[in-house]
Amino acid sequence: MIQEIQFRVDPRTAASMGDIARVLAKRHDIVPEAIQGIRILKRSIDARQRQVVVNLKVRVYIDEPMTDDYLVPPIDYKPVDGKQQAIVVGMGPGGLFAALKLIELGIKPIVLERGKDVMKRRVDASRIQREGIVDPESNYCFGEGGAGAYSDGKLYTRSKKRGSVERILGIFVQHGAREDILVDAHPHIGSDKLPAVIKAMRETILRCGGEVHFETRVTRLIVEDGVVKGVETAAGESFAGPVILATGHSARDVYQMLYDSDITVEAKGIAVGVRLEHPQRIIDRIQYHTVLGRGDYLPAAEYNFVTQVDHRGVYSFCMCPGGFVVPAVSEPDGLVVNGMSPSNRGSHWANSGMVVEIHPEDLPERFQQFGALAMMRFQQEMEQRAFAEAGNSLIAGAQRMKDFVDGKSSRNLPPSSYLPGVQTSRLDLWMPSFVANRLRKGFRQFGRNAQGFLTNDAIVIGVETRTSSPLRIPRDSEMLHHVALEGLYPCGEGAGYAGGIVSSAIDGERCAEALAATLSSATNT
Repeated sequence: MIQEIQFRVDPRTAASMGDIARVLAKRHDIVPEAIQGIRILKRSIDARQRQVVVNLKVRVYIDEPMTDDYLVPPIDYKPVDGKQQAIVVGMGPGGLFAALKLIELGIKPIVLERGKDVMKRRVDASRIQREGIVDPESNYCFGEGGAGAYSDGKLYTRSKKRGSVERILGIFVQHGAREDILVDAHPHIGSDKLPAVIKAMRETILRCGGEVHFETRVTRLIVEDGVVKGVETAAGESFAGPVILATGHSARDVYQMLYDSDITVEAKGIAVGVRLEHPQRIIDRIQYHTVLGRGDYLPAAEYNFVTQVDHRGVYSFCMCPGGFVVPAVSEPDGLVVNGMSPSNRGSHWANSGMVVEIHPEDLPERFQQFGALAMMRFQQEMEQRAFAEAGNSLIAGAQRMKDFVDGKSSRNLPPSSYLPGVQTSRLDLWMPSFVANRLRKGFRQFGRNAQGFLTNDAIVIGVETRTSSPLRIPRDSEMLHHVALEGLYPCGEGAGYAGGIVSSAIDGERCAEALAATLSSATNT
């Protein structure tokens, strides 16, 4: 007999399969010797009360052997040599999952990635950290795996209406991710593990007959009679086929190319602010309600804060427990920071973006001349200002958290995970006032919500601007192609339709399905 049971246990019990079996036998009147195996189906931590508990859903095998059944069945990717082809521009999660879905649907993907493969990116990312040298084509934003490859690999999403999250997680597992991501409420691969998974996905694409071209930057869409027929690259090469455009939220040259070509794009809201860094022990004590912190059986604690300040949202973003702050720059004259965590989330620091919602109408009048690119220009100006305030370097400006709130200079700074280094700076003065003032009020509110959160043991590091795309490439709500151009499928975070790895992957699959449906319809007619 196989039973699925939900129950709650203390963290120590949850850490031992033997202890879980003993609890199950006692609570559900099962003979202990009859339990042949236990598979954990779902696991989450409930720290809302003083006593922290772990919620478990398990499958128990009673008087029959435990099978090797998959939580999510693997996909059989078949060869697509000689099949119709489609172009996928960008190899982040949107592009990768679009390419895999095309193969599944019998279409040959031609993947064009401006950056380098995920392993070579590691070298370039290290040069940014250690030498301050930025390769505009290979960095934390550009290259195989996209912006998520070296910025944490968090897989938690609320985007469940448009596709199967479990399916996306299953594809990650099929390509080498731990099965834990199918179980945990907030799944996470880790920046140290995700590159190997991405490489395995590329190998699937190649094995099935798809093509992958690195260091191939698209500079023009080939349009005939209102239909996109292919692309042209910076090297003068042309590739024919309908196009899934999955370039990520930092491809400003692509946005400029679309704008200059009179292809409809729209400014959209973004969120900007700082990266906030605490010692992890403080977050553990706050979230687990004890001076002892997380102890031996709980993971590094997370947090999620949100409030409204002067009719705009102020919230935490991309929270990285046990992580590091990194320079997520893609242009040599700007400074922007992001966060990442290794799979063990084992560093001494916790960080998150702390950002303010900005709408196009919030911008100063001087940005209106840029039309649909106004938010992008605002974003870019903030990064350039941060770079200038840092003495034209990547040694980021920082301020103690309470000093920022109180409008004071920080005479010194605590240790930070940010490898290029931090230096004291009055972020509260040089950041846009409508951002800094809302952050101040938000921090005060978060400090009231969580005693000890607002502290000078934490620092704010500037600036965090790449939370999402600064514009949207509008598309038909059903067919998913561009509103004015057939054959062009704006995709993922860069097109303004996703916000993270999983939602981008889901959108990539949807665009591939829409493209395949159009090709099938054209073939049948």
